[in-house]
Amino acid sequence: MKTKKVNPGLLWMQFEDVLAPRLGLSAKERAVYSYLLRHSLVVGKVRLQFAVIAMARNLGLSNGAARQAVRRLDELGALRVLERSKTGHIAEMRLPGKIRAIGAGRNDALAAVGLGIAGEPSAASLESTDFMKSWALRKTIHKRERGVCFYCLRRTLANVRSLDHVVPRVRFGRNSYRNLVSCCLECNSHKGDRSAPDFLRTLYRQGRLRPVELDARLRALKDLAAGKLRPALPGNGK
Repeated sequence: MKTKKVNPGLLWMQFEDVLAPRLGLSAKERAVYSYLLRHSLVVGKVRLQFAVIAMARNLGLSNGAARQAVRRLDELGALRVLERSKTGHIAEMRLPGKIRAIGAGRNDALAAVGLGIAGEPSAASLESTDFMKSWALRKTIHKRERGVCFYCLRRTLANVRSLDHVVPRVRFGRNSYRNLVSCCLECNSHKGDRSAPDFLRTLYRQGRLRPVELDARLRALKDLAAGKLRPALPGNGK
């Protein structure tokens, strides 16, 4: 399927002002997404084949960093990897306005860059809320997880719970409900600045998650980034 003709300036604003901040993309992930999208638009197709090694060399990245960026972009829905091999990957690119993780509540930011999408004020308010700003807001994240650690699924008491940035602050992770989870102190400490999917796989290798639980946690990460795991704001009656 060929891509529709796009306005480069508008596309760039959508990427810089909406996509990258909302998904908490690192500089490396921004570079990889921009590189792949540019090559997709050049050939006029949403699907393209690329070699990770060649892309890494062109962007000045290590092969591991480039692969990790592709993996996370796939997890966030910015692209969809259809095939992986040593000779090359095949991926389907998604334009900023088509990425599901932008989802509900995008009306304020996307309208500002020319998309004019209508939405509910309550969703817009939720998207712009800093959930680390007050105890009442932090409590809504704990309440959303219902007393269970988001990572290891162990039930935790209130005095041994903490909030973790799925995308670490050092990688420009935001204080959004899409990027904060309630977890036990042990998981918070051991995860550190590692990516959440890698940490979940570590828990699985340690025997702390069963295969079905690992799959469910990886799906929950995608739902979180897509804005599907919404906490109830204080005072909204929910």
